[in-house]
Amino acid sequence: MASTRLPGKPLADINGKPMIVHVLERGWDADLGPVAVACGDMVIADAVRAAGGRAVLTHPDLPSGSDRVFAALAELDPDGRHDVVVNLQGDVPTITVAQLRPVMAPLNDPACDIGTLVLPIASEQEANTESFVKAACAFAEGQSVAPALYFSRQPIPWGDGPRWHHVGIYAYRRIALERYVALPPSPLEVREQLEQLRALEAGMRIACARIDHGLFGVDTPEDLERARRLLGR
Repeated sequence: MASTRLPGKPLADINGKPMIVHVLERGWDADLGPVAVACGDMVIADAVRAAGGRAVLTHPDLPSGSDRVFAALAELDPDGRHDVVVNLQGDVPTITVAQLRPVMAPLNDPACDIGTLVLPIASEQEANTESFVKAACAFAEGQSVAPALYFSRQPIPWGDGPRWHHVGIYAYRRIALERYVALPPSPLEVREQLEQLRALEAGMRIACARIDHGLFGVDTPEDLERARRLLGR
């Protein structure tokens, strides 16, 4: 609720529903498993429960989204029945099932610890925008999954060829998430301000699934108006 660029963002109205409820419904639609909203504010939990969803209050001072997911998982599934958890950000109300489901594909490889998503970078402006996180990965002909070698706010890799915008949606093996949250912040994580680098520096394997459809997070009033237009169709 304390977003500086868009105060009250999770409850922003989009065509009669709070944004967080749109995301909750996309989680249901994807049918990957039970869905819950981990949140640090009671007003968000109230909105989720009013829509028929499950909400888990987590401590607002948790240092990262991964820590929030881990804390919620401990309450939702204390017996460890589920061995994979998907972290879907609450500010992507226009996400579709076709965009969300591929995050599970990297985990078809038993050696992969964490799956995530990437989109093609469309312009040099995007490539040079710090908030557009770049993933160093390369897809073989006909392949939709590739190992992540690095993530940066700088335009990587160098040279001709496609570049990839990292979408901060993750599918964690539960054991990998448990290991990750027990690790201290790593040097490159601190330097780049990208928490996924902690996993790479610890030798964990992250793989990217590519999606070719447009996807954006709502961070500004302009983004909110765009989402309203798209969801109003």
